[in-house]
Amino acid sequence: MKTKGALLRGHNQPWSIEEIELDPPRYGEVLVRMETAGLCHIDHHLASGDITSNGFPILGGHEGAGVVTGLGPGVTDLAVGDHVALSFIPSCGTCPSCRSGASDLCDVRPRLLNGVSVSDGTFRAHTGEEDVYPMSLVGAFAPYAVVHHTSAVKIDPAIPFEVACLVGCAVTTGYGASVHSAQVRPGDDVAIVGVGGVGSAALQGAIIAGARRVFVVDPSEWKREQARKFGATHAYADAESALEHIAEVTDGRMCKKVIVTVGRCDGRDLESWMQLTAKAGTCVLASIASAGAVDTTVDLASITLSQKTLLGCLFGGGNPRLDIPEILALYKLGELPLDELVTREYRLDQINDGYRDMLDGVNIRGVIRFTNDDR
Repeated sequence: MKTKGALLRGHNQPWSIEEIELDPPRYGEVLVRMETAGLCHIDHHLASGDITSNGFPILGGHEGAGVVTGLGPGVTDLAVGDHVALSFIPSCGTCPSCRSGASDLCDVRPRLLNGVSVSDGTFRAHTGEEDVYPMSLVGAFAPYAVVHHTSAVKIDPAIPFEVACLVGCAVTTGYGASVHSAQVRPGDDVAIVGVGGVGSAALQGAIIAGARRVFVVDPSEWKREQARKFGATHAYADAESALEHIAEVTDGRMCKKVIVTVGRCDGRDLESWMQLTAKAGTCVLASIASAGAVDTTVDLASITLSQKTLLGCLFGGGNPRLDIPEILALYKLGELPLDELVTREYRLDQINDGYRDMLDGVNIRGVIRFTNDDR
């Protein structure tokens, strides 16, 4: 099948819309007609070089939603016509991580950026004589995708596609960072650092979990205003001003849970986040730093003496096949307002405009809407 896709041909280069060719689905795979794709910061990390791939060109996109239009042999859990949200972490179901319930740490994860399929170790996307590396073995920045069936989660067809694509990463990561990783409890004071797509979902997750007060930190005044609409009780432009006022509001006890969802994690900011964290509190990092970065500043004695926990968080510490339906059920009940996260829709050929808007802080989440012109 010949179609189009947004390709990255090197670090610090723009996305390029080019013709690609997709092989038909093989054993355990499905063909999905994509309807929407989320413009997530993680794909920008590939463009900037913060995350390294095994090769170029890269077919970007790991947040996507669409309709199953083809099945490979051996697929029994999906059917043609099913609406699906794509998960950027396929899970084998048999490795020690999967068997212990930590499918987000499945042993297949180290292979997500090497471009070859889970099924047989070969490429599915090509351009000319080149093999194409699909982001997280998804490649959602194209109007069709061939993915392993464990990367496609069946959803209620009543869910709008622009909402469904967000649960493939941002919403599930943010919501899970509060509910699963931080384990926010009723009455907790919570700080959210960074309120883009992931942070806004973390904010909503904290409120659903029963947080008493939610303090948000973000340099964008517009994002702080949106966070208040989602239920934030206090908002600050930087950690320094947040630290002073949170100490006053909490009588010096600070926040039981701090969730960091900034677009790019800098280890030199870690100490300021730990200062926001209460004694016996937890600081959750749901943010990506540059690969190999080790320049971190933190008061280790304070961590020990105050029994603080620093916790990494991938995909909200959850299971996509369980969490995606749960989150969308909350959306249908009106408990989790996700429509408001989508700030603007873009055509595929506007992808560079979408990422420019993200970096300028004018979007919570941008979404690509595929049209027949793309196909």
